[in-house]
Amino acid sequence: MRVLFFSFFLAFFQLPAIQAQSPLLPYDRDYYQLIERLEIKQGFFAKEFHTGVKPFHRKEVVDFLQKYQDSAGSLSSVDAFTISYLLQDSWEYTSDTLTYAPQNERRKIYQRPADFYSYKDDAWDVHINPVIYFQGGIEQGEDDLRFRNTRGVTVRGSIDKKIGFQTLLTTTDLVFPSWIKRYVQQHGAIPEQGFWKRYGDNGYSFFSARGQVNFNATRHIQVHFGHDSHFIGQGFRSFVLSDFSNPFVFLKLNTQIGPVNFTNLWGQLTADILTAGGFPTDGRYPQKWFSFHRLGVNLSQKFNLGIFESVMANQMDWNYLNPLIFYRWVEHQLGTPDKVMVGTDFKWHPANGWQLYGQFVLDEFVFNEFFGISGKGSSRNKHGFQLGLNYVSVAGIDNLDVQLEYNQARPYTFQEKFDYQSYTNYRIPLTHPQGANFRELILLGRYRPLPRLSVNGTFLFQMQGKDPAPADNYGGDILKSRLDNSTSLFGNVIGQGEKTHTRMYTLRASYMLRHNLFLDLSQTLRQDSGGVFPASDAVFSQLALRWNRSRFDPHF
Repeated sequence: MRVLFFSFFLAFFQLPAIQAQSPLLPYDRDYYQLIERLEIKQGFFAKEFHTGVKPFHRKEVVDFLQKYQDSAGSLSSVDAFTISYLLQDSWEYTSDTLTYAPQNERRKIYQRPADFYSYKDDAWDVHINPVIYFQGGIEQGEDDLRFRNTRGVTVRGSIDKKIGFQTLLTTTDLVFPSWIKRYVQQHGAIPEQGFWKRYGDNGYSFFSARGQVNFNATRHIQVHFGHDSHFIGQGFRSFVLSDFSNPFVFLKLNTQIGPVNFTNLWGQLTADILTAGGFPTDGRYPQKWFSFHRLGVNLSQKFNLGIFESVMANQMDWNYLNPLIFYRWVEHQLGTPDKVMVGTDFKWHPANGWQLYGQFVLDEFVFNEFFGISGKGSSRNKHGFQLGLNYVSVAGIDNLDVQLEYNQARPYTFQEKFDYQSYTNYRIPLTHPQGANFRELILLGRYRPLPRLSVNGTFLFQMQGKDPAPADNYGGDILKSRLDNSTSLFGNVIGQGEKTHTRMYTLRASYMLRHNLFLDLSQTLRQDSGGVFPASDAVFSQLALRWNRSRFDPHF
């Protein structure tokens, strides 16, 4: 990675040639859905960004929203409010003053609705906001209060209108609902987080920090360096790369020329952690190195096709720093020591308000076994598949949206034969939370009857094959070696091992009290049956207050 980082700093000092730059919009599923539904509603793709690679730049989002606003004609009260809210959030890149009042200049804070404090001149553009996430919940049959107490600050801005930057610092104490606590105990790690400590008898405490800088190396090439998460795809889940694991240090080059978007990403990940008594402890954690590139092309204004390739290696190899090489060929020349995956994704807008999308990832391929010529159910037939549908303004009802998504991954997908090469970071999957050996159906309904009020319903069904004993490997736990199979080479099917079923229903209402200050009320019913755990029902009710913080999603 040293050669790569040297190249980054060399490029950094060529800044006189670069153009104006903006920081990124942190990935928030609810927030990004507001942006993407407008693209789906208009029926053709935005020219400013490709939605398959997240996060987006603030300026690009503002440009898209202002064009949409100018071309859409009359807007409903909800859509008009949504666009105004999104523009206020990145007001420094808008072409008008929005709702700004001149008398606000006398204030030291909240001169703009979106910022606790902001300052802008020819050299600096700085925005500072507090971060709060207070949540309290009751789970039926459990004595302890389930809660989250997050406090922090976020800072973003630019220097000389050429360097964008952003950082987020938070500290959190919490007690999880029973199914999330069970997930943490199984993996030894907390989703979306890294190092943690015990809080009381049943809780967890952790400090979080994210940050990155970015600039335009040329008119069409963006450079990003930082410590953060990424998301590839259109769906609720991603098999290619998701934000479910701990953030990691990375260098990203994003090249966009007209309908073509080419992304290169290199990162250093945490392969495993040292533990003492089941708790993370101090020491040098083993590392691994991730190389990824994706080419996305708008073949028309309504159809986008992406192809990607990634390598997970347990040691740094500068062969993978070539941004234009075919990784699988390189890996062959090295003796096939690393984990290479390839795949494709697509999105299609067949009509205004409709979107079809999907992903296919191939972890290992043997022609005769893949097509069942030499044997069915091969353990080397490793792949994941996603197909989804978005329908906005259902039956002409404005701001009533539905999303349907199906995901499956065959046994042993994302596992690897050598140590520290599984498709994970800090013991958490980089893709789907369940790893492999599962099928899943998700149905989401979203309705905004009022500009500030949204009502959401989520139904989730999962079937997965678990390992009956720690020494077994039926292909679901992607941290295990694929050589330690509990079955034969052939005859492997999704759900083998201890078959488990999960049904989860959540109804949530969110009200925006003021800009980026949300009050959430939700009710969750979860039913787990089969497998190594006894059948259980969880009924969870919670109330949360969020300020400048994305909602933690418990659907895994």
